Amino acid sequence: MSKTLVQMTAEIIQSQITSKQMSTDEIKAALNETFQALKSLQDAEAGGMIETEAEAASPVVDPKKSIQKNKIVCLECGQEFKMLSPKHLKSHGLDSKVYRKKYGFSARQPLCAKALSEKRSASGKERGIPANLQKAIVARTKKKPVADESK
Repeated sequence: MSKTLVQMTAEIIQSQITSKQMSTDEIKAALNETFQALKSLQDAEAGGMIETEAEAASPVVDPKKSIQKNKIVCLECGQEFKMLSPKHLKSHGLDSKVYRKKYGFSARQPLCAKALSEKRSASGKERGIPANLQKAIVARTKKKPVADESK
């Protein structure tokens, strides 16, 4: 740091004094409290560097338990969502394909809560199979060789 804790404490209290009237005892108490707060933050920052590296190495929760009925937990940051959006994954420098691979999900695993996935599935079934998809299914079944029935 370029400034010492004492210098930072003095600057903070000076700015407080300019905006609010304080007695000598209040100034002393504020100086002491501010210094202690800055010191604890500095100590936490120094000790936190090791913890942050360890946390980055392992996911926040078990990947198998991250996709739940009404929420999905981001394995990078631990936030809960209905769906992991591309925008959120991009904030971690990932896309859905890389995220799935990193945490061992199949390529077809939806990155959303199970309830949302079921709702989408039901909605799609209500709408029926689109004509183009039906044509593709029929074309695919015609191409498959039929097993020899003469045996």
